[in-house]
Amino acid sequence: MTAIKHALQRDIFTPNDERLLSIVNVCKAGKKKKNCFLCATVTTERPVQVKVVKVKKSDKGDFYKRQIAWALRDLAVVDAKDAIKESPEFDLHFDKVYRWVASSIAEKNAFISCTWKLNQRYLRKKIDFLNVSSQLLEELPKVAEESVPSGENQSVAGGDEEAVDEYQELNAREEQDIEIMMEGCECAISNAEAFAEKLSRELQVLDGANIQSIMASEKQVNILMQLLDEALQEVDQIELKLSSYEEMLQSVKEQMDQISESNHLIHLSNTNNVKLLSEIEFLVNHMDLAKGHVKALQDGDLASSRGIEACTNAADALLQCMNVALRPGHDMLLAIRQQQQRFSELREHFARRLASHLNNVFVQQGHDQSSTLAQHSAELTLPNHHPFHRDLLRYAKLMEWLKSTDYGKYEGLTKNYMDYLSRLYEREIKDFFEVAKMKMTGTTKESKKFATLPRKESAVKQETESLHGSSGKLTGSTSSLNKLSVQSSGSRRSQSSSLLDMGNMSASDLDVADRTKFDKIFEQVLSELEPLCLAEQDFISKFFKLQQHQNLSASMAEAEDLDGGSLSRPQSSGSLLPVSSEKDMIRQMMIKIFRCIEPELNNLIALGDKVDSFNSLYMLVKMSHHVWTAQNVDPASFLSTTLGNVLVTVKRNFDKCISCEPESIAHWNREDAESGDSCCLSDPLGSS
Repeated sequence: MTAIKHALQRDIFTPNDERLLSIVNVCKAGKKKKNCFLCATVTTERPVQVKVVKVKKSDKGDFYKRQIAWALRDLAVVDAKDAIKESPEFDLHFDKVYRWVASSIAEKNAFISCTWKLNQRYLRKKIDFLNVSSQLLEELPKVAEESVPSGENQSVAGGDEEAVDEYQELNAREEQDIEIMMEGCECAISNAEAFAEKLSRELQVLDGANIQSIMASEKQVNILMQLLDEALQEVDQIELKLSSYEEMLQSVKEQMDQISESNHLIHLSNTNNVKLLSEIEFLVNHMDLAKGHVKALQDGDLASSRGIEACTNAADALLQCMNVALRPGHDMLLAIRQQQQRFSELREHFARRLASHLNNVFVQQGHDQSSTLAQHSAELTLPNHHPFHRDLLRYAKLMEWLKSTDYGKYEGLTKNYMDYLSRLYEREIKDFFEVAKMKMTGTTKESKKFATLPRKESAVKQETESLHGSSGKLTGSTSSLNKLSVQSSGSRRSQSSSLLDMGNMSASDLDVADRTKFDKIFEQVLSELEPLCLAEQDFISKFFKLQQHQNLSASMAEAEDLDGGSLSRPQSSGSLLPVSSEKDMIRQMMIKIFRCIEPELNNLIALGDKVDSFNSLYMLVKMSHHVWTAQNVDPASFLSTTLGNVLVTVKRNFDKCISCEPESIAHWNREDAESGDSCCLSDPLGSS
């Protein structure tokens, strides 16, 4: 094996400036045995390159050729197969796994040990060694040293990259020194023994000189050794101090790390405490209801002004607490849920108290107003509701709160108010119109005479009144009647003259007085109804907060048809009206409350037309004026719409009266011609 190694070094590696460190004779596992050599080599030049080279003997001659070379850094794993039981097989993992079988276990172990040392020296333990004995990775076993010839044994002792080998090739300087020395000796070539003996003598002389020099410098050596010992002691002390300092620094470092971590935890805790305090302050400031407010909501006096004010402030505070915008996660807190439940219970309790109290106030109003009806029964006036409105307006803010928090109870109160007030106003208005009818037809002497007059005298009175009572008031559609009155004045004068000769009161004077009385009564009726409706409408708007444009439920209101003269008919209690605006809501409530006004006005108009058809002239003028006034205020209001519908009825009665007048005049002319009466009667205008 030594001769093969020398041959490989000379023929293959020396020309490439490489030195062969270890060699193993191998063959591939599981195939026909074709022996080759795996060689571990290093370059002689720096940087040192370590390679594993596969060398194969040529088939044609007795020489070797380089087949494959792998860089040792490409070797990933060395697998010795079994660390306990020795085996000649081993694997090398380069770009793929190469499986080999060594010719002897000693060669395998020597190659693996050399590879491990090269890995330790140059590759910083990059290669993984599997199934390799730990003793093998430290030094070669003695068995391997004995079995391998001395020339084949290598080592990388002391971490040196060059192997100690039996064969050492001389370098250029050594060759030059040997040539110089041989030139100085004449027998160097001819007598090698004499040359060797000469060299031996000179070496002995040098050794003796060296020994004498060493013995002479023994004292200095001792002193130097002593200094070295002292230096070593100083180094040991310094190392001890450095070790203690290092331990102290390590302890300080650990303490600083603990302090830093503690500071971080303290800062984190402070930050969390600040955030927690901020959240608690937010919840306490926005969701804490004062005890005074709670007491006012539970037991506050809703009858006194001070109690109403306290309840209003408490209700506003409760609404603010319930409407506070909670941040994410607040609703998961048990205290927040309990507080919200408490607020809900307070709201429910106070809403029930408020609704019950207001219902009692509505009922009490009905009783109080009923007691005043007897006082107004003999007078043509309507009871004043201003004190009741004034008292109820104190609850306007509480109604607004109820509307925003419990719309069902608000809706129920609205319906109850309309029910109570509609019955109350129905009694008051019916009694009021009964008094008006009695004053028109009941007790005066003129009214009784008016009831016994024949049809012809009634016609004369109509003509006279058209000339005297209405000549300065009628405009527009009444001008045709004035013209007709002037054209037929002759026949009316003759008829009036025959009545005056009867010795009774002048028929013209009687008609003028009756119509003037009817005019005053009708004007007073309208003058009483108009402020009543306007005051109630203003109160509804303020008390129920209808300015906020909220829709009322259709179940609480009566409806109206929006076509033509539909309001002239009595309202059906089952009809529904879609509400889309504030004015519609107010008008809808007014229709429910004052549902009897339009029928009563129509009955009064029918009575006046029945008593004297010319009363439609007065009613037309009065109704036109009041409708015009109401439409200037609010064309879509209940009062404007109702009076407009009644005006349609009055206009129809007036048109009917005008259409019947020519037939009456023609009838009177025929009667005058048949009687042959040629007497000239005095002018009724002059008699008046």
